[in-house]
Amino acid sequence: MTIRFKRVLLKVSGEALMGGQGFGIDVAVADRIAGDIHEAKALGVEISVVVGGGNIFRGVAVASKGGDRVTGDHMGMLATVINALALRTSLTKIGIDAVVLSAIPMPEICESFSQLVALKHAEAGRVVIFAGGTGNPFFTTDSAAALRAAEMGATALFKGTQVDGIYSADPKLVPDATRFDRLTHDEVLNKGLAVMDVTAVALARENHIPIVVFSIHEKGEFSRILSGGGRSTIVSD
Repeated sequence: MTIRFKRVLLKVSGEALMGGQGFGIDVAVADRIAGDIHEAKALGVEISVVVGGGNIFRGVAVASKGGDRVTGDHMGMLATVINALALRTSLTKIGIDAVVLSAIPMPEICESFSQLVALKHAEAGRVVIFAGGTGNPFFTTDSAAALRAAEMGATALFKGTQVDGIYSADPKLVPDATRFDRLTHDEVLNKGLAVMDVTAVALARENHIPIVVFSIHEKGEFSRILSGGGRSTIVSD
C-alpha cells in the first residue's frame, strides 16, 4: 500500500468534539476521532494534532460584545488545553502514547511547547497534541495548525471540517454550491474561500504544505485519504 503522506498534522476543531451537543465535549466523538488517529498511525504515518476551542469558548465573542480581545483570546487558548487533554485521554485509553504540549506554560498540567521537544516526542513514536494556539492573541488555531505543521516538517496539513471538502459556499445553506477536488493556495485566497483564515493558508503556501480538507465526521476517512482513497479537497502549489 502506498501512503500519500508520511508526516501529517491534523487540525481538529472544537466544534467537532461537541458531536450533537450544544456545548462541551462528547466523549464518544473524542474516542471515535482517537480511533481514526490510531488507524492512521497503524499505516506508519507520523501524526501531530492541533485542537481548537470553539466548543467551550471563542475569544471573538468577548470582543463582539465590547470586551477585551486579548483577554478573550487567552480564555480561548485555555479552552484548547481542555480539549487537548480530553483527546489525549481518548488516545491513551486505546493504548496510543500521546503528549500535550501547550504554547502557554502550565507545567502542572502538561508540557510546554518547543520545536525541539515536539520533534523528540514525534521521533519516539508519540502522537503530539498542540494546545494553546500560537500562544498569542489575534491568531486562530488554524494559523497555529499551519505554524506547527511547518515546525514539524509535516508533508500535509489535514483540516477536519463539517463537510467533505471545500465548496464555493456553505453547502448546508446553498445546496447547489460548487465542490472543488483540487485548488491552489492562491485560488483559495483569491476566491475568498473560508476553509481556513488567510494567515494559515498563506503560511502553508510559503512552506509548500498541501492542505487536505475532509469530513471529520466520517469514521475512517482520515486513513482512507492517506491510503489514496476517500473524499477530500487538496490545496497545493
